[in-house]
Amino acid sequence: MKKLINDPQKVVDESVEGFGLAHADLVAVHADPIFISRAGGAVQGKVGLVSGGGSGHEPLHGGYVGRGMLDAAVPGAVFTSPTPDAIIPATQAADGGAGVVHIVKNYTGDVLNFETAGEMCAAEGIEVRTVLVNDDVAVEDSLYTAGRRGVAGTVLVEKIAGAAAERGDSLDAVEAVGNRVVANVRSMGLALTPCTVPHAGKPSFELAEDEIEIGIGIHGEPGRHRVGLEPADALTEHLLTPVVEDLGIGSGEKALLFVNGMGGTPLSELYIVYRRAAQLLADRGITVERSLVGNYITSLEMQGCSVTVLRLDDELTELWDAPVHTPALRWGA
Repeated sequence: MKKLINDPQKVVDESVEGFGLAHADLVAVHADPIFISRAGGAVQGKVGLVSGGGSGHEPLHGGYVGRGMLDAAVPGAVFTSPTPDAIIPATQAADGGAGVVHIVKNYTGDVLNFETAGEMCAAEGIEVRTVLVNDDVAVEDSLYTAGRRGVAGTVLVEKIAGAAAERGDSLDAVEAVGNRVVANVRSMGLALTPCTVPHAGKPSFELAEDEIEIGIGIHGEPGRHRVGLEPADALTEHLLTPVVEDLGIGSGEKALLFVNGMGGTPLSELYIVYRRAAQLLADRGITVERSLVGNYITSLEMQGCSVTVLRLDDELTELWDAPVHTPALRWGA
C-alpha cells in the first residue's frame, strides 16, 4: 500500500485539518467531535442543511459546505458512518431558527445515526427533517443497506435543496424539493480497480486485469456482475441503459447528465464516457440541459466512474443554476 499518509488511524483527522486550513474563508473545522460548518455560523432565518457519512468520498461532504449548499457536514472514519455525538453539534451549528434538513445516504449506519441525532435535536427544540437519498439502480439490498444505496445523486440533492434553502424556502418546501430530486434521479457505477482503505491495508475486493465490476457502490463493495474488458462506449451503455429505464425518462424530456469519477480515473476518460452517454440520451429524444463531469463523490483511489441522470423541470433547472460557493462547487457567486 502506497499512500500519502502518516498514520492510518489519523487519516481523517489530518485530512480535515488540512481542508480547514485550505478553505478557512468558507468553512470552520471543529474537533472532538469532528464536523465542518459554514464560516460565520448559521444564517439566521434560513433552513439549515446538514449531511455526512464515511470519509473517503471527498469532496463529498465537506467540500459542499458553503453558500448555496450545506451549512454543515459530518465526516466519519473512512467508509464508516459518523456517530450522533458529531451529528448533533453539526445540526446545532446549522440551525438558524428555521429548522434543519438532514440529507442522508441510504446506508444502515447513516440512517440510524442521523435518526438518533435528529430525535435528540428535536428534544432540544430544533425541528429536523430527513431527505433519504437512494439513487443507485444497481443493487436493491446489500451488506450496507436495506433498499437502494445513496450514491452520486447525493451531490445533486445537496445542490438543489441548498439553493432552495438559500432563497428562503420554508422547512417544508426544502424537504419537498429534496425529495423531488430523489424521486427523479438515478445512478449506476463501475470499477476498473478496487480501492484500499488505509487502516485495512489491502484492496477491498479482487479484480483481474481484464475484468470490470459493474454496479459497484462507493464503499469499495463489489457490484452486480463482472464483464470482460470492453471499450468505453460499451461500458457506458451498461451504466446508462438501466439508469434511463429505471427512471422512466423518455423522448421530449429534459435531463441533467452527471458523469462522476471514482477517484482514480483521468478527466479525459470521463469525457469519453460523457460523450457516449449524451449520444445515447439524444438517441432516445432526451435533451441534456445541464451537465457535470468530474470527481465529485469518490471511493478513495478507485478507478472507475458512475453515470447519473436527473429529470429536470423549470424549477429544478433554476435551482441548479443558482449561485453556489463551496470549496468543491462554485458558479454564479
